[in-house]
Formats: sequence, C-alpha cells, structure tokens
Amino acid sequence: MPTTEHSDPTAPGAPIDVPRGLKGVVVTETSLGDVRGAEGFYHYREFSAVELAQTRTFEDVWYLMVHGALPDAAQRAAFAARTAALRRLPADVRDALPAVARSTALSGPLAGLRTALSLAGASAGFRPLYDIDPERRQADALAACALVPTLLTALHRLGRGLEPVEPRDDLPHAANYLYMLTGEEPDPARARAVERYLISTVDHGFNASTFTARVIASTGADLAACLVGAIGALSGPLHGGAPSRALDTLDAIGSPDRIDGWLRERVLAGDRIMGFGHPVYRTEDPRSRMLKGIARSFGGDLVDFAVRVEERAEAILAELKPGRDLHINVEFFAGVVMELCGLPRDMFTPTFAAARVVGWSANVLEQAEDSKIIRPAARYVGPPPGRPVPAA
Repeated sequence: MPTTEHSDPTAPGAPIDVPRGLKGVVVTETSLGDVRGAEGFYHYREFSAVELAQTRTFEDVWYLMVHGALPDAAQRAAFAARTAALRRLPADVRDALPAVARSTALSGPLAGLRTALSLAGASAGFRPLYDIDPERRQADALAACALVPTLLTALHRLGRGLEPVEPRDDLPHAANYLYMLTGEEPDPARARAVERYLISTVDHGFNASTFTARVIASTGADLAACLVGAIGALSGPLHGGAPSRALDTLDAIGSPDRIDGWLRERVLAGDRIMGFGHPVYRTEDPRSRMLKGIARSFGGDLVDFAVRVEERAEAILAELKPGRDLHINVEFFAGVVMELCGLPRDMFTPTFAAARVVGWSANVLEQAEDSKIIRPAARYVGPPPGRPVPAA
C-alpha cells in the first residue's frame, strides 16, 4: 500500500501548486540583496550593485556581503590582509592538483574545481554547518572564497602544461587573479575592468546555483559541500555556462553582412540565441549596460561588431517574437570584456564562479541560521500506486 508521504492534493496538508520551475515563488527571506526585474535594478544589501562596481573594490563588496556594511579604511586594510593570507594552497591540495587537472582535461577548470574544492574543504577540516558556531562558519567561508581563484588558475595552467603561479599578498583580489592566470602583473585598466565584472556578478537573487547552495546548507552539510553543489548548477549552459557561448555566436556570424540572415534563420528555427533573454529582467540587464560601457572604453572591431549584433538581434527578436521584450543579458558583453582582457574562453565561466562564490557563501551563512530543512513536494503522475509486486 502507498505510504502516508505522498502528493495527494486532497490530503490534509497537501502541497500547493506553484508555477513550473518555482518561477516567482518566495521561498524564504534574505537581507543579502534583491533583483527587481521590472525596474532593471538589483542590489547588495542596501546598495546598487552596479554603483558598487563603479565605485568600490572587490574586497569592499566581499566585506559588505559578510559583515552587512561597507568597511572604513582600517577595516578594508585588515580584511584585505586577512583574505590575501588565505590564498595559498595547503601542500596536500597543491600536490593533488596535477592529477585533478589531468582527469578533467576534457571538461575544464570548473569541473576540476568541484573535486579540488571538496579536497580543500576536507583538508581544512570543514565540519557540518549544523555542528559549528557562526564564527567558525564565517572563517570557513572566507577560506573557501580566497582559495577558489587559486584553485581555478592552477588547474587552468596545469591543463596547459604550465606550472601554477603562487598568489601575491600585495595585489588586490582581481589583479592577483589575473596574475595567477597569466604569470604577469596585469595592466591596471584591464584589472579594473575584470574587478568591475567580478563585483557585478557576486550575487543575483535566488538563481539556480544560489538556491542549490541554500538547499544543501539547510541540511547542515559543510560549507564546501554547499559550494560544490552550487558550482555544479552554475556549470549548466542555461546558467553560468553561457559567456563563452555568447561570444561563439559572434564568431559564427562572422561579419556584419551576415548578421540579419544568421539571426533570422536561428530565431525562425526556434533556436536560442545565447546572450539574449533573462528569466527575471523585463528591461535591459543593468549588468550588461555597465559591461557594454566597459567594452566601449576599450573600443575596437570586436566591440563595434558586438554592438551591431546586439542592435540587430533586439530588432529581429522584437519583429519575430512580438511581446517577448527580449534584451541582452550579462553573458553577452561579459564575454566581450573578458576576451578584451585576455582571459581564455574556457575560463569565462570559472571567472564567474570566482566572484559568485562570495555570494553563495553569504547565502550559506544566512541559511545556516535557519534550522528548517528545505524539503518541497512533487506531484506524483505515474501509474496508480498500490499494485501488488509480481512474482519473480
């Protein structure tokens, strides 16, 4: 006979029908930030995320997400020193990375990060969130966030037959990331462009990866487990896996005279145009607006071509899909900016992860304060239950 745990809509305490994909469903409360899709606006705590990206450092925003307020000069210096000291890999993790890089050579650094971060958490003795106090949780979160850029760049370089570059305590977060990636101290303009991108992607509401991290945190699992689950969600091409694909679209079009024909063919075939449309925004994505400005500050043929493709794509989408109000999303110009700053395409989504890990961790810490496990229901639609098991 069926058990008492079921999805019978007539039973006491029956589940409530919600939109497919939980779209628009409020599942908890947060003080970390919000996305207002109809307004084209999002914020971290009480501050505009785009304004933070334009005026503050990555360390400032990281501090804000952890402590709930922007730092003063002394707090900024102390926090920067504390997090810089956490960048170096433990010897046992560093020694294991060549094998991880070989095993994930076909999948790339983001796949390797899942394994490497699990190892780093175990090596550091991360314990279940349920069993530790808020101070230890925060310490684990800072350690994990500081290690992620080091792990990613080391895996990338090892995958190309190069030795990892040790982090430098004297460089800010974004500049150090580029230094570990290339082995050369970055041009200040490019370091600042990447920093602004990183700040703009720290957090963005209850997206799939953030929600995944919070679901795992609600079980009381350790912090590394929460982050590894979030990385898995981010890797999907419908989530964080799109920046390089948006740039691949520009490559596929090839030249200005092919723009309209290529786009019309894809739209009429029902294909998705990577870099366009967003599940929340009904206006231009504010991150894209900022990144477009950064791209234009560099200038060049790639930027001019991307702007032209954006203009024609929005016009063609409006013509062929009236009422849909489709605009570019963050991935479109994010790919352009990262290309201009010298990041290889297989590091686009990992770079996204290097920023979003701060937002995931802040969400994990917030979720850990709530002892209620996240446990939704599903409506059973298979054959009627209770059928006798046939004899073998």
